[in-house]
Amino acid sequence: MTSSNLMNSGELSNAGPTVERINAPDGPGARITPDFRAFHELGVRHELALWGTADRAATLEEDIAFWRGNEYEERHVYVARLEGRIVGCGTLTLPLSENTTTAGVHVLVDAPFRRRGFGSVILGVLEGVAQDRGRSSFDGYCGEPIAPVLAGVPLLEAASGSGGVPRDSASTRFAVHCGYSLEQVETNSSLALPFDATHIDALEADARSRSTAYSVITWSDRCPDEFVEAYARLKSLMSTEVPIAGLGWEGEAWDAARVRQEEATWRAGGLDAVVSVARHNDSGELAAYTALVHREAMPAVIFQEDTLVDPAHRGHRLGMLVKIANLRKAVLAWPAGTSVMTWNASENQHMLAINIALGFKPSGFEGEWQKRLV
Repeated sequence: MTSSNLMNSGELSNAGPTVERINAPDGPGARITPDFRAFHELGVRHELALWGTADRAATLEEDIAFWRGNEYEERHVYVARLEGRIVGCGTLTLPLSENTTTAGVHVLVDAPFRRRGFGSVILGVLEGVAQDRGRSSFDGYCGEPIAPVLAGVPLLEAASGSGGVPRDSASTRFAVHCGYSLEQVETNSSLALPFDATHIDALEADARSRSTAYSVITWSDRCPDEFVEAYARLKSLMSTEVPIAGLGWEGEAWDAARVRQEEATWRAGGLDAVVSVARHNDSGELAAYTALVHREAMPAVIFQEDTLVDPAHRGHRLGMLVKIANLRKAVLAWPAGTSVMTWNASENQHMLAINIALGFKPSGFEGEWQKRLV
């Protein structure tokens, strides 16, 4: 999992922590510094406190692999110290190929030290570094359980016009206080495993009846060489075809090398993947794809990555077709899995409808915040 978050903080204070950048270990066998371990453990504690499980938390392997960065994105980790103790952290992501005026920001303050202004101190450092690197738009994400939304608490509506976040939550107050606007809300949903086989069989039969001109191909971990360029084309489309509200992101240019980089990062982080694609029989063109990833270190949860149908091939139930093929492959590959977790923009009603039909239930939400300097 690779999102940035605006997390809980509080009011400003006169005294604050010192904030410094730390390095991620150079590789899987490299020494893990106490500071990097503390950064990782702070994130795990937060997820446990928020959700009651660490399912959404990165493993140490994942954090090491991700925060080293790559040629497409520079990634910084910062820790905040008060009297020698790490009381918070922040991360900064700087895209290098596209969206080079944007930066991703994440702020997390350890629970005993909140409401003392430390989050504002950390965020100020992140924004300052981003500005020095020529970035004028800052993006942050905050995921939380959906119970307050379902209970009907007052919401701050997203600029997209679809969805909202609790107006009085600590994360909302912090983001607004720091000048961020809520651009989009995503629904976090989960599918319990094992799934209802009779129900899935019926959905698959319907999808196949409408997609007779297509075949499904599935692979594990590494895209076959014969498909990698076509797969990269779909990955490029993914960055332009999904709803992004007013976030204004540029499309990403994917090629075979970028696909291999993503696969290598997953492997280094201890993730396995299964991918299913739909191929048009007459042209041989790849028309749709979906990906699931799984961590043996935390085997209960399976994460839904991208799902896309090429606009030129929509209307044939290809989204449903590849999702079901991938679910079938996943439950065989990862029998310890008890749930599949996914995220969808609230305005992406078509993909949400597919997930609801499959049996996904809402479990959380994610606010997508942005601050623009120009």
